[in-house]
Amino acid sequence: MTRKTFQRLSEDVRRRELIEATLNVVADHGLHAASARKIAAEAGVSAGLIRHYFASKDEMVREAYAYLIGMLTGQAARDADAPDRSAESRLASFIARNLSEPNLSSFKVSLWATFIGVVRSDPEFDRIHKESYGEFLEILEGLIPEVLAAHGRSVTAAETKRLSIVVNGVIDGLWLEGSLEHGIYDPSGLAEIGVAACEDLLHLPKGTLTRHIDLDARAQDRARA
Repeated sequence: MTRKTFQRLSEDVRRRELIEATLNVVADHGLHAASARKIAAEAGVSAGLIRHYFASKDEMVREAYAYLIGMLTGQAARDADAPDRSAESRLASFIARNLSEPNLSSFKVSLWATFIGVVRSDPEFDRIHKESYGEFLEILEGLIPEVLAAHGRSVTAAETKRLSIVVNGVIDGLWLEGSLEHGIYDPSGLAEIGVAACEDLLHLPKGTLTRHIDLDARAQDRARA
């Protein structure tokens, strides 16, 4: 699974450094020009060391894609799993985390766009893409029925899937917008916009989700004080 791949790579320092060097080279030179020599130079190691960790450049690039997806979803997924928080709080945090820094990043969105371009032609990239999308929907499919149940509403599996796809669409669209850094508006407000939009789409009473964004912000302010 993609999140497990991210966790495994994060714990292996040298392998993680090579993966991060791969991402930097892909960002600077493009996917096809990301040679093992350039990646080794970026990481400050020999090409032979790369061969010790990866069977091929293709394997390294695919793991870099999985690692990128893990970076984008890891903290939000941990928020969604927090056992000491209500379903409303976890859903609000999951949405907001995906629409806040460090997720909002022109570097990350350009890398994502580069990798997504090969999903249709490379079965392994396609597998990683489908796994990550499935994991994302699985989180939403767990949280949304809990939130609705707290308001006396039950939903079928089919309706849960539909609502999860809708919420995912809001997150994806705003993430792309906020990461482009076009300067048309301040992206720092996108988390609140996204949470409020999902609150409306789920037909929840006003403040059901958005109030948790305020609580999270105050908690972060206290932590910085």
